[in-house]
Amino acid sequence: MEKRCTDSQVKGVSTGTTILAATFDGGVVIGSDSRASIGGEYVSSKTINKVIQVHDRIFSCMAGSLADAQAVTKAAKFHLSFHSVQMETPPLVIAAASVLKELCYKNKDELQAGFITAGWDRKKGPQVYVVSLGGMLISQPVTIGGSGSTYIYGYVDAKYKPNMSKEECLQFATNALALAMGRDNVSGGVAHLVVVTETGVEHVVVPGDKLPKFHNE
Repeated sequence: MEKRCTDSQVKGVSTGTTILAATFDGGVVIGSDSRASIGGEYVSSKTINKVIQVHDRIFSCMAGSLADAQAVTKAAKFHLSFHSVQMETPPLVIAAASVLKELCYKNKDELQAGFITAGWDRKKGPQVYVVSLGGMLISQPVTIGGSGSTYIYGYVDAKYKPNMSKEECLQFATNALALAMGRDNVSGGVAHLVVVTETGVEHVVVPGDKLPKFHNE
C-alpha cells in the first residue's frame, strides 16, 4: 500500500502491497500484509489494516494509493448502508463489488487504487471479485494483487484447490502472504486475515515472527 507521493519522478502506479482472497467450502478468506510505503522506498507504517469491512459480511482489500483507496471504500460503505436500508435486506457481494467498480470507473483519471472484494450472501454463498485500476470487474474463485503478488503466482496456481476446508484455506492464504512478504521489499508487517461464512466473521492476525518460513530469510 502506497501513500500518495507528489514526486514527479515517480512513474506508473506502485501498489506496494500483497492482497489475496480465496473461496473454500462454505466461505471465503480475504487477507493482506500491513506495510505502507511512500514511493515504494520509505516504509511509513508497519500496521496498516488493508482489509476493510464495507458491510456485515463483505470485506474489501485495497492496493495502490492509500488516500484514494480509503476515499473509495468510505464512499462504498455509505452506498451499501443506504442500499440495505432501502431494500430492507443485506446487500449482495456482487452489489458491493459493483459499487466499487462504478466509483473506480467514473473516477479512473484521478484514482490510483484497485480492490479485491469478498464475502458471503444468501443468494450465491462465498464469492470473490476483482475491481482493477480503471474499473474492470471480474469474478474469480481465488485472486491475488499488489506488488507482492508477482512472487506467488506459481504457488497459488499449484496449491489452490476448490472446496478446501476452512483450515486448509487459512493455511494456504497464510503461506501465500508469507512467501510474498519474504521477497517483496514493500510488503511486510503482519498478516491480516478475515474468514467469512454463513455463521459469521472471524478475524485472524498472524504476527511477522509467527509466519511460516520457506527459506533462509
